[in-house]
Amino acid sequence: MATVALAVTDGMLHFELSVAHEVFGSAPAAVTVPWYDLSVCGPGTVPFGRFHLEPEHGLNRLQDADTVIVPGWADVDVDPPAELIDAVRAAHDAGARVASLCTGAFVLAAAGLLNGKRATTHWAHTDVLASRHPEVEVDPDVLYVDNGSVLTSAGKAAALDLCLHLVRLDHGSSIANAVARRLVVPPHRSGGQAQFVTAPVPAQDDQPLTALFPWIIERLDQPLTVEDLARQARMSSRHLGRHFRAATGTTPLQWLLAQRIRHAQELLEKTDDSIDAVAAATGMGTATTLRRHFNRTLGVPPDTYRRTFRSRTRQSTHRAQSPVTLALADSS
Repeated sequence: MATVALAVTDGMLHFELSVAHEVFGSAPAAVTVPWYDLSVCGPGTVPFGRFHLEPEHGLNRLQDADTVIVPGWADVDVDPPAELIDAVRAAHDAGARVASLCTGAFVLAAAGLLNGKRATTHWAHTDVLASRHPEVEVDPDVLYVDNGSVLTSAGKAAALDLCLHLVRLDHGSSIANAVARRLVVPPHRSGGQAQFVTAPVPAQDDQPLTALFPWIIERLDQPLTVEDLARQARMSSRHLGRHFRAATGTTPLQWLLAQRIRHAQELLEKTDDSIDAVAAATGMGTATTLRRHFNRTLGVPPDTYRRTFRSRTRQSTHRAQSPVTLALADSS
């Protein structure tokens, strides 16, 4: 069972803390894999709006966690507490994966974890982060950035995107989608290494394309064109493009490609189908085409993705059965 620790102090943003607690605190009913062992770590009683939060452990326990989440920092004009900075740095040095939500990036930057790395934060504070920490490559245009052991997200909704991204890395797309369904949010908006921002199916019933999205999803194995989509939506291709941009923030073909890649991920995770079969099932046509788009979007070829995912799953299962890991989880 992987351990996740939330680093909380006076001055944190409550929304981001709640998002992380909701995602990692309990698994959806249909999920049977070992879930995260979540703990809240802080320097003592923490003001929480009109309430007070009593962390289970001190900040020194962060270094026992597999993943450390740093919620947003409310006042970016004030330096984060030195004890928080030191604890986050120590956790990373001990091997933890550290992720900041929203302006939590200021904590990671102060700890030196973002030096020489690409990072993001809430768009309203990217200029401040860049000027205060010139050694950080601040990208204001993405939802989140994944540097492996260090991850950062933009504000509010993007914090949820990053949390779902972490679940996807640990457990795969199907389980991440199950978490998203429980939260009634879109299952996948990628925006890190590949800088490929894909907007999911809108929830509004009165959206002009509401009926079109599920129609597309059911036909991902077919060679759909913009003209096919426009015909199904009973509008011109130009009109379709305008509605797509308004609803998803991208073009019809970019959105369609994102859904094909998402479906390919699920097939690679859950089946032993050949790459040729996966290419056919996702409408890519050939293994060469699938490999090109998959590698460009996710940064790895599909063969490597499958091996990495299954290796990570085996490691997760081993950790869940390890008495040493369980002892750490019980004490953190």
